Amino acid sequence: MSRKLSGLAVLTLALCLLTGCSALLERTYSTAEPHSSKFWESEAAGTLRAENHQDVVNDLLLLVGRHQETATLRLYDFKSDLAVADTLEEAAAEVQQETPMGAYAVEFITTSSHAQRGYYEVAVRIGYRRTLEQLQAVVNATSPEALYSLLAAALDEGKTELAVRMGYWGENGGVRVEEAMAQLREERELTETVPWVVNYYPAGENPGLVEFLLDPPEPEEGGEPGADGEEPPGEEGESSLEEGGDPDGGAAPEDGEAPKEDPEPKADGEEKADPAAPAEPGEAE
Repeated sequence: MSRKLSGLAVLTLALCLLTGCSALLERTYSTAEPHSSKFWESEAAGTLRAENHQDVVNDLLLLVGRHQETATLRLYDFKSDLAVADTLEEAAAEVQQETPMGAYAVEFITTSSHAQRGYYEVAVRIGYRRTLEQLQAVVNATSPEALYSLLAAALDEGKTELAVRMGYWGENGGVRVEEAMAQLREERELTETVPWVVNYYPAGENPGLVEFLLDPPEPEEGGEPGADGEEPPGEEGESSLEEGGDPDGGAAPEDGEAPKEDPEPKADGEEKADPAAPAEPGEAE
């Protein structure tokens, strides 16, 4: 009887292993990494690819988001050098002038292309006017109504600037920004301090990113003429005279010395006597 039970147990265990019970004993692992097969070359590490204008724009935005200064692009399906040059120029201008992050962070974009067999290889260089830390500090907001809370948190943390990527702006977005700043400055008793500076990217009509400078430098007072120690220039047609100077341009006489007089003009036919010459007989000495 015992042998039958043990045999049955072995058979049951074998059936479990065959019908899926083995899944309880197995462990699988998976990893996820940010990667897009559409924009990155599979066989060339760090090389981006593009097939049209929008792909180039997306590639450049990927580089900007990573604050990457140099990169290589491979352009496929472009028919000529001119088409490549035009696409690169238009895409770089669009990223820098029409996208929020590009307008906020990018100083310049340069590209140079070389034709290869089957594609064009492009060397990209990007200059930034924002640091990697500034890009990483950009926060997101669904609408301008969230700016009050974000600004209050920035003040509590002692931040001097705040950059917010906007999901929605609306018709009165600028008004709501001003109202949020005015309310917060009044509550924090900051109305007498230097006003905050607000910058909109790429433009103020419908910005995708708003930057607040919470500790801007105080405006410099306008200097008075001659404030730097230099004499202000005289008006046109006038000449400045030194104290004691001669209006005709001659030098001023020294102390104790009589001013020199110009000799009187001679009359026609009359010779001027020389003081050092001997007197004529009969003339008083």
